Amino acid sequence: MLFPINSKSRRLTSLDGSWEFKLGDGKKEFDESFKNHILKDTRPMPVPSSFNDIYEDVRDYFGWVFYQKVFDYPKSDKKDLILRFDSVTHFAKVFLNDELIGEHKGGFLPFEIDITGKLKEEGNILTLAVSNVINYSTLPVGGLNNMMQGFMGMGEKPDVNQEQKENNPNFDFFNYAGIQRHVWLMEVEKNRIDDISIVSEIEGSLAKVSYKLATIGEGEASLKVYDEDKNLITTCVGKDNTFEIKDVKLWDVLKAYHYEFRFTFADDEYVLDQGIRKIEVKDGQFLLNDKPVYFKGYGKHEDYFPNGRGFNEVLSHKDFSLMKKQGANSFRTSHYPYAEETIRLADRLGFLVIDETTAVGLNGSFGGGANFNGQALSTFDKHGIADTCGDHHRDVIRDLIARDKNYACVVIWSIANEPDSTSDGAYEYFKDKFDLARKCDPQKRPCTLVSVQAQDPLKDVSAKLSDVICLNRYYGWYFGGPDLVKPMDLFRKELDYWNGLNKPIIITEYGADTIAGFHDYSDYPGMYTEEFQVAYYKASNAVMDEYENIVGEHPWNFADFATAQGLLRINGNKKGIFTRDRKPKLAAFYFQERWNKIDNNFDKKNK
Repeated sequence: MLFPINSKSRRLTSLDGSWEFKLGDGKKEFDESFKNHILKDTRPMPVPSSFNDIYEDVRDYFGWVFYQKVFDYPKSDKKDLILRFDSVTHFAKVFLNDELIGEHKGGFLPFEIDITGKLKEEGNILTLAVSNVINYSTLPVGGLNNMMQGFMGMGEKPDVNQEQKENNPNFDFFNYAGIQRHVWLMEVEKNRIDDISIVSEIEGSLAKVSYKLATIGEGEASLKVYDEDKNLITTCVGKDNTFEIKDVKLWDVLKAYHYEFRFTFADDEYVLDQGIRKIEVKDGQFLLNDKPVYFKGYGKHEDYFPNGRGFNEVLSHKDFSLMKKQGANSFRTSHYPYAEETIRLADRLGFLVIDETTAVGLNGSFGGGANFNGQALSTFDKHGIADTCGDHHRDVIRDLIARDKNYACVVIWSIANEPDSTSDGAYEYFKDKFDLARKCDPQKRPCTLVSVQAQDPLKDVSAKLSDVICLNRYYGWYFGGPDLVKPMDLFRKELDYWNGLNKPIIITEYGADTIAGFHDYSDYPGMYTEEFQVAYYKASNAVMDEYENIVGEHPWNFADFATAQGLLRINGNKKGIFTRDRKPKLAAFYFQERWNKIDNNFDKKNK
């Protein structure tokens, strides 16, 4: 799927701005009677944004909401018209002028609807019915209980057939929802480029680049390639071809270089800024352009008040500025695909991205089944969680790779975060998803599964399936804190196993909740203080530095973020190195000093 651009043959019209908004009526069955008329008793809602923090009475709303926009559009018979939503969370029914024109499941990837010939010049009524419900069939996964609230009362038994009346995320971030990214009308040629795939092979200073176009209609295809100084490098013809670039300038970590690929097909033109680089996993190292890479950066979230998870371009640029100052070079899109604008900015700046699906909460035993009324639910049995959401998981993998496959910054696909990866059925379930990702990606990037703590490493399917081992580990916080000696011994014991696999390892989460401004002037600082957070990271990093196959560290999290309420969540998750409004805690200065001393191409094997 191509990112929407303006060119000499393509025109974008934004439908962002203020839409009319209304809560549903609470009925269990969806009622379509609204679709023929203007919604009544509405209030304005900004798009893009999450609706939860805009009005005080809708933060924890459960069910359907309605968005509506009335607009005019000039008549055009020469081109096709595509309606594009970059993100609607989690399920959308789209109505245009009395007609249901499309539906989409999944809240973090774009979808498009061909509306050629369906618009009037005046008074078009575009209505979206949006459901924020999460359950066993959705990704992220929802449960029967709030996993941060504890278990049921004594003697009470769970009723698995109970009617769902609220959202209970089986994940530790807030279930923001709504039209959370841009909405576009795209005017395109009837004969046009529909998709592009780029693959490069690097041999010394020579790059062999192959491209393949998917097209609609009839026409001749060609390509012109320019360097960053706008010098013409080569010209190709055909929808499928290979060409060479001599003395190629490679896209590298924090040193991004892009060639301009200007494709034409019939009267259509699409311009793609393309980085060329080589990725290889070899002998326990992650190699970029034949050099070892050390990942320095974060797990992050799209989260800010009052946008919620609504795309915030200013904040995205600010976050990159802070990360670059710290010496960071990477991040993971935990726990869902981020806005494509963020991926494009990472590509431009040379940040490495672990691109993750929405498969979070795919674990019926997480927290002892706290989110399922104390039941350790089966993840993989028939009618288990994976059985219910498995097809959707496959759709998400396809759509994520379709969107991000050409970005040089995307170097690893993350199939899931903290799933049940040790139970019977896990290998078969995840092998299917890994195989699908490898089939869909023309560049054949490495794949991973982000492993949760407290599972038996010897049974973890990550060892067999993942090209890069990604571990979320909280020794010294959830497991053993406030003591930082014994937990680190346990950390070493586990890492002995993973390091022996001779695969590259990235610690994708480790951290401690920290209240900004909470201090303790002591040799053994108390938990939740800024001093304890620094001590925790120093102890953890000292252990990680001992292992030659650990090729990256991603503290959890870049910034504090909102969650559902719970006894362990003090107005959200406070593991941020920065506060939610991007003020640094002491650990920010610790990592700034540490990371700026570690070369991006640090090689532990030959240090």
